[in-house]
Parts: sequence; C-alpha cells; structure tokens
Amino acid sequence: MYQWDFGILWSYRWLFLNGLGVTVGFTVVIVVCGLLFGLFGAFGTLSRFKALRLLALTFIEAFRCTPILVQLIWFYYALPILAGVEMTPITASALALSLYGGSFYSEIIRGGIISIDRGQSEAGAALGMTPGQSMRRIVLPQAIKRMIPALMNQSIIQFKNTSLVSVLAVPDLVYQSQVAAHDSYRPLETYTAVAVAYAAILIPLTILVRRGEKRLAVSE
Repeated sequence: MYQWDFGILWSYRWLFLNGLGVTVGFTVVIVVCGLLFGLFGAFGTLSRFKALRLLALTFIEAFRCTPILVQLIWFYYALPILAGVEMTPITASALALSLYGGSFYSEIIRGGIISIDRGQSEAGAALGMTPGQSMRRIVLPQAIKRMIPALMNQSIIQFKNTSLVSVLAVPDLVYQSQVAAHDSYRPLETYTAVAVAYAAILIPLTILVRRGEKRLAVSE
C-alpha cells in the first residue's frame, strides 16, 4: 500500500512558487500578444484586399491545424536554422504560444464582428462616419460584449497550454515540479500538488466566465 507524504513537498515550496510565478507571467504575455495577433488575423480576413485576406487565412489555418507541441519544438529547433536567429527557450515558447493562441483569437474576434448587423455600419455611414470610425464607435463596442466569454475561455486554454513549455526547459510550474519529483522520489505527491494548483486557479476563473456569460445573456 502506497504511503502518501505531502509534507516532504514543503521543502520545495519556493521551487513551486517560482514556477507558478513564471507560469502566470508567461500566460499574461502570451494572452496579450495572442490578442494582438488575433486582431491582425481578424481584420485581415475581413479586409477588402485579397492578398491580406490570404495572408491572414494562411496564418490562422497553419497554427490552428498543427499541434502546439510540434510548433514549440519547431520554433526552438528549426526556425533559428532557417532564419539564422538564435532564440532562447522562453522566446521560442512565447512566440509559438502567442501565434497559436492568436489564430483562435482571430476567429473569435472575426465571429464577433460579423455577428453585428450590417445595418449598424450603414447607419454610421449615413451619419457621415468612415468605415474605420463606424468600426471603432459602433461595431466593436457591441462585438466585444459578445466576444468576452469566448476570449476568456480561450485565455484559460492558453494558461493550460503553458504546461507544455517545460519540454524546452522553461522553468514553469511543471518543469519545477519535475525537478522536485526527481529530487524527492515522490512523483505522485508532486504532480498531484501541481494538478491542485492549476485547479485552484482555473476553477474560480471558469466560474467567473460562466457568470459573465449569464449576465451578458440577460442584458441582451
């Protein structure tokens, strides 16, 4: 019968806290950068210019249709050879996860924009607004309200995706837990604690997203 002993993990508390700090900070970076890439992709697919639409669609489908783990490895090992630019594990991981998340954010943003009735844009034009002004003042404020739940859900997925950066030796929570597990010979306790840490962060966020969805549904 296996004898559980979580007390041994106390001596590794700073290792876990440092890893958790890296994970949370990394998530903020890839969510912000992912949203920027997502805006490019969304407006690119809605552009009147065929070349820009093709570029945006290529970006979206390339990253949505390939596994994120493969992308991480490719960005770290293959891209420096092709581009001649050496990247650290953190830079390669941030770029890969930002582009991967951006491809999904693009579709969320695009879907939110096209969900707004065209009459709204036509009303803006009737008031003398340019297409850009109509987008900023009329369409986007309404579209963002509809996008928020989906954007939050995708951001939660991005948080979970950060666990994969450990394969490139980025010192996130999972990587630090591997160090602790190898040192303590207590992998069951270590990875159980990591699972609890992820759940402790994600469950409250998921509840907030669900409440936000209900409030938005009522307000509409």
